[in-house]
Amino acid sequence: MSEEGRVAYVFPGQGSQWVGMGRELYHSSPQARAVFEEADSALDFPLTRLCFEGPDEVLRQTSNAQPAILAVSIAYLRASPELQARVPAFVAGHSLGEYTALVAAQALDFAQAIYLARERGRLMQEAGDQNPGGMVAILGLEEALVNDVCQVTGTQIANMNCPGQIVISGAAQDVARAAELAKAKGARSVIPLQVSGAFHSRLMQPAAEGMAQAVLNLAFRDPVIPVIANTTAQPLTRAEAIKTELLHQLCHCVQWQKSVEFMIHEGVSTFVEIGPGQVLTGLIRRASKQAEIISTEGKG
Repeated sequence: MSEEGRVAYVFPGQGSQWVGMGRELYHSSPQARAVFEEADSALDFPLTRLCFEGPDEVLRQTSNAQPAILAVSIAYLRASPELQARVPAFVAGHSLGEYTALVAAQALDFAQAIYLARERGRLMQEAGDQNPGGMVAILGLEEALVNDVCQVTGTQIANMNCPGQIVISGAAQDVARAAELAKAKGARSVIPLQVSGAFHSRLMQPAAEGMAQAVLNLAFRDPVIPVIANTTAQPLTRAEAIKTELLHQLCHCVQWQKSVEFMIHEGVSTFVEIGPGQVLTGLIRRASKQAEIISTEGKG
């Protein structure tokens, strides 16, 4: 890892899961094994077996994928002496990854975070059942034109991921109309996402209401490392602000591109993606040609 410049640790969100994730780590690292065992105990559910053996369609369910990704990400973090020894300038996570970032910043205990991730996934899945919706990634269309599409179709921008990639969210029929309109306006590609609802949109309001009760019952601490908020791309440094952010982000846009740009502006030159997959590695690479990007899955 580069010693020059500042380092940020970033954590992936839903969609990065895959059957078998974390298995080698479990067998090679006592620290990782302890994370998986704590996750199973906290949830009273064999999450570890689901991560390692699947089946894929069960692992992909929102209520399972979210705690699974969080557990594997923290296992990677705790299994690495190098990552443990270094204090990053910032931590950040994409959507669900924000919960992992809070554990890394010591704002939330792992057992509490895994419970919250499971509850968040359950509530989001239920909200999706109540208000069927979807998400599509729009590639190669300017933000102003995507905003126009959203205005016409009643959809919302859900993720500003990187230059040239914007995700929109909304009711199923509205997202279908938006996809066609985006193509007509010149989008290079429109890709439906495999999710169970219209995440980061007003259709997740029932989930936000349920999470408000869950968050109320937990003790948050001020983070020891600034956490970059999904919705503002600004640092969170107080426990009360974290609670507000976790509820706000369920129905509002993840400003990932701005988060990366903020950290670079603050002197970050190295990003370490900690967890399964390399989704964030790809997004950061599109946002910055200069940044060094390292992935714990080894191909960064």
